Amino acid sequence: MLTTVAILFFLFLFINVPVAFALALATIPAFLFTDYMPMTVAIQRMYGATLSFPLLAVPFFILAGNLMNTSGITERLLRFARLLTGWMAGGLAQVSIVLSALMGGISGAAVADAAMEARILGPTMAERGYDKGFTAAVIAFSSVITATIPPSIGLILFGFISEVSIGRLLLGGVVPGLLMMATLMTVTSIIAHKRGYKPELPARPTFRELAVSFRQCFWALVFPVFLLVGFRFGFFTATEAGAVVVVYALVIGVVVYREMTVRSLIEALNHSVVDIGMVMLIIIMAAVLGHAITIEQAPAAITGFLTEFAGHPYLTLLAVLLILFVAGMVMEATVNVLLLTPLLLPALVAQGFDPVHVGVVMIIIATSGGNTPPVGVIMYTVCGIIKCSFAEFVRWSWPFILAMAILITALALVPDLVLFLPDHLM
Repeated sequence: MLTTVAILFFLFLFINVPVAFALALATIPAFLFTDYMPMTVAIQRMYGATLSFPLLAVPFFILAGNLMNTSGITERLLRFARLLTGWMAGGLAQVSIVLSALMGGISGAAVADAAMEARILGPTMAERGYDKGFTAAVIAFSSVITATIPPSIGLILFGFISEVSIGRLLLGGVVPGLLMMATLMTVTSIIAHKRGYKPELPARPTFRELAVSFRQCFWALVFPVFLLVGFRFGFFTATEAGAVVVVYALVIGVVVYREMTVRSLIEALNHSVVDIGMVMLIIIMAAVLGHAITIEQAPAAITGFLTEFAGHPYLTLLAVLLILFVAGMVMEATVNVLLLTPLLLPALVAQGFDPVHVGVVMIIIATSGGNTPPVGVIMYTVCGIIKCSFAEFVRWSWPFILAMAILITALALVPDLVLFLPDHLM
């Protein structure tokens, strides 16, 4: 039955059926030809998937991110990132990477960050003579930072589906996110020097200029610190933090920056309803398929296979990461997390790996899959906005893929890079 469901799912993806509906349609054989999945059970699973208290963090953080994007914070962060890195070779490309790290503390969604930067920086980089493929690759790969630094929607979903501490997961994403920023900046600098891409600014900014810009976006920059301190001292859980941050965003937009109007508030609410609806529809449909997978005892079978096949813990980890990478080429990151976490995580936990360590690495590699063909959501989003051909993107993406592979390998082999903050602060 699982084989039939899998074939149907990939068939529906191949003919461009939306992911949520592909998940639902693929489970039809389970309704028709088995006794363990009557329609009433499917409906109960769909309803039950929406009742999780930790899952409330997802709509709260999505709403908070949209509120901050309509309150003038993004423009301030862009100016600050330009001052920090605009004087380097390939200045605008470096700005894109740093802006993704700064936006990571606000939006938590890679596709949203990539689309925003493609619209803002894409045309300017084209005017400055940057190759379209390079522009698209920098923007697309830097958006993975946004999905790693808290509040990461992917990490929240991983914590929900695997019942792992979301606070520890968010703390675990900080160091890998910063390492990713440094790695991508290094690759960009090498390419920029070879291609002769000039700095955006004629000279390094003065301390006064940096201080003024920092003060202007202080309330945005302090946001992730505010989250981490709250988790550390137990002021709130990840779910409660989402509600607190919504209030925080409203206060900053209305009282501090005074740029949030009734119209911008309605716009943020509209965007949030669409984003939340999309994510929740995928979650409830994945819950039905997940129930069928569990009943068929697929997690236990895969755990036994991987343990017996790999033998060594790190070989098992490598096998899981390769599965995730291939899955990321054909499925969107959210679907990967919801479907593959229950299947693959038990094998790694049985080998002694910390689920927080595994979760962060899984989210990075699953999100990176959005930049690889044939179903790279981030790749197609960026290429569509800046009018870059698929072949051009692929040609320029190899240095970034290699750099990300090295970083992911380091994170996988050295768990302390991920677990340092969670172990010391919680």
